[in-house]
Amino acid sequence: MDLIGKLEILADAAKYDASCASSGGEKRDSSDRKGLGSSGGAGICHSYTPDGRCVSLLKILLTNACIYDCLYCINRSSSHVRRARFTVEEVVALTLGFYKRNYIEGLFLSSGIIRSPDYTMEELVRVARTLRETHQFRGYIHLKVIPNADPRLVEEAGRWADRLSVNIELPKPDSLERLAPRKEIGAIRRSMGHLRETIDEASVPARRARRRFAPAGQSTQMIVGADDADDARILQTSASLYGSYRLKRVYYSAFSPIPDASQGLPLKPAPLVRENRLYQADWLMRFYGFDVEEIVAGGEGGMLALGMDPKLAWALKHRDRFPLDVNRASREDLLRVPGLGVRTVDRIIASRRVRSLRADDLARLRVPFRKAAPFIVLPDHRPTGLLDRVDLASRLAPPPRQLDLFAA
Repeated sequence: MDLIGKLEILADAAKYDASCASSGGEKRDSSDRKGLGSSGGAGICHSYTPDGRCVSLLKILLTNACIYDCLYCINRSSSHVRRARFTVEEVVALTLGFYKRNYIEGLFLSSGIIRSPDYTMEELVRVARTLRETHQFRGYIHLKVIPNADPRLVEEAGRWADRLSVNIELPKPDSLERLAPRKEIGAIRRSMGHLRETIDEASVPARRARRRFAPAGQSTQMIVGADDADDARILQTSASLYGSYRLKRVYYSAFSPIPDASQGLPLKPAPLVRENRLYQADWLMRFYGFDVEEIVAGGEGGMLALGMDPKLAWALKHRDRFPLDVNRASREDLLRVPGLGVRTVDRIIASRRVRSLRADDLARLRVPFRKAAPFIVLPDHRPTGLLDRVDLASRLAPPPRQLDLFAA
């Protein structure tokens, strides 16, 4: 099989891994002008940094052959898919070739398990080491960590990679045992714990100059809808992972039925809007001060409301806490107003020190006033009776409507 044929197969096989981002990467030493690439910024995916920049990564598997038979995975050992495998040299050549053509800014590399976890991890490390040492590549590199791999291999991976990730796969341990019998939740969590300890140790100021280890931290991924876990359970698992292992991100991937699927899997895909609501809820936990119980309370039966974002759902359930005076409310309270993001709230607080804010000031800050109006008070705006309207939810989150392509 030629290189293009391999790329078509292994780039397509990598699309199921959502934990692909370059946020948080440090800029590598650029004193040597011979270095190639910069982490300041068929197989190419786009991801976004916290400041909104879009970066392109070469996202591929080293191989889609795997000794494991995880029922939810298209690349499981019993699956009838075309198999391919890159050599280390081919991955290096692809990465450098795409970079020099200005197609990518970095590499996201994962793999099926071949021979053993140690052998697979060693191959992944060889790719990163060759790029860094032989070709002086300073672009972004994200490597998958294989659970049960030798800790020394993981430590070497962190030396060359900007970010490492271990997939938790499913929110419930019993689901993992049933759907992926050769994977152990204990091994996955031990790998996460080892990564956290090593990252913490390398981040100590006295050691930072001598030892560099995965400066962009670690992340993980959960499959949504492959088992019976509700949104409350998924978010509780995420909260536990953030607290225990200081993850940078938990990624959510909506389950999609695969060919020759097991009878133990759902016949229908999980709604993509559910995945989107989980990301919004995750953001509320990490940046807005919400607890899992508060977020899920806006839905029904442990599930998030699909018809509106979880912040608006919470606000409608707690109308007694509104309206808030924009010129007097605390930062914590303003963060709970629908339509107000973290940056907007910080700008509001900075601006109101100079003058009393009015509706046109919020318009200049690009606040979606229609959404925020029922929940705030301004010198020229008072939501008289708005919060008490029975139809407030439908006014703020109307049902989707299919547009007519040929309408005037």
